Amino acid sequence: MMEDKLKELKKAMDSTTLKGRHFTEIQESKIRRAVHHPVETKSPNPFMIFIMTTVALCLIGFFVSTELMVNKNGSINGSPNTWEVHHDYKENHNVLFSILPDPDLHAGKAYGYIFSFKEPFDTFKGKELSISATHKKTGERIEVMEPQNITEPSKGYSSLQRFTASFQVPYGGLWRYEVYLDGKVYGNVVVNVEEESPVTLPEDIPEYVQESDIHHIDWDRKATTFGTNMTGNGGKSGIIGADMPSLNGQKWMWHLWDTDASDLTVVAYQRDSGTVQPILDNGESWTIPLGGENNGADVHAPSSVTIPERGEWAFVLYADGELFDVVVMEIAN
Repeated sequence: MMEDKLKELKKAMDSTTLKGRHFTEIQESKIRRAVHHPVETKSPNPFMIFIMTTVALCLIGFFVSTELMVNKNGSINGSPNTWEVHHDYKENHNVLFSILPDPDLHAGKAYGYIFSFKEPFDTFKGKELSISATHKKTGERIEVMEPQNITEPSKGYSSLQRFTASFQVPYGGLWRYEVYLDGKVYGNVVVNVEEESPVTLPEDIPEYVQESDIHHIDWDRKATTFGTNMTGNGGKSGIIGADMPSLNGQKWMWHLWDTDASDLTVVAYQRDSGTVQPILDNGESWTIPLGGENNGADVHAPSSVTIPERGEWAFVLYADGELFDVVVMEIAN
């Protein structure tokens, strides 16, 4: 039985493609060479790998950074780091707020601004809104509007479409105004502020009075009260009567220390209006004579003065034609 089966299997194999010669001599030669000499794989050029890798990384960095800027600000120009002038702040191409500065905007003087916020009032209700300003050239950063608690919309509007603020910046040039809500940055705009406007001196003012004397006023050096109801700068100049209502006329007594000058000139400068004018003799005179010692001062002079309007005033004092002192004070009534 086993022999019969083996014979049948042999017949079946002889009838298939396994029978006969299946490779030519040439094919056999190629197979032998391939076995003894494998095909060498070419290594990639290292320089090309470096170039391609560098280009790929640059493209990835560019697209990622651009996408981040656009997603955050709506446009590249709206980036917190840009110094291109823009009065609209955008996110995802939508304007969140706009600013309308005074057309006559100059440094060194307070101007009004209108901020027009576009989002619903619920975005701001109950939050503190503040504004800071950063100067491009000097890098100086100041808070121009302290935090204000938002309790109601702009009058006549459904939200803060007409939010007003009044402030000044000390230098001309580009300023970035940043709006904060509860201490977090809400957005920014960049405004070009003109240099401080020139001071116009009246034609009859004494010739020794210079515009630079006005520009160099230190508004942070406020007058203090000292001695016997004196207002001024202790040990330099003091006024009795300056704490009384002066809009309709008042008697002031001027006192100077460390001088034996015979004449006193007073130039009054109103910060908001930028006006320069006389106040002595109820606005008729620039200069009055000085007398001798009084109330501990070396020289003094009584006068009648009229302050034409409320606000922050600087009284620039000249002793015998020489710049002597500046008294800065707020006149309320």
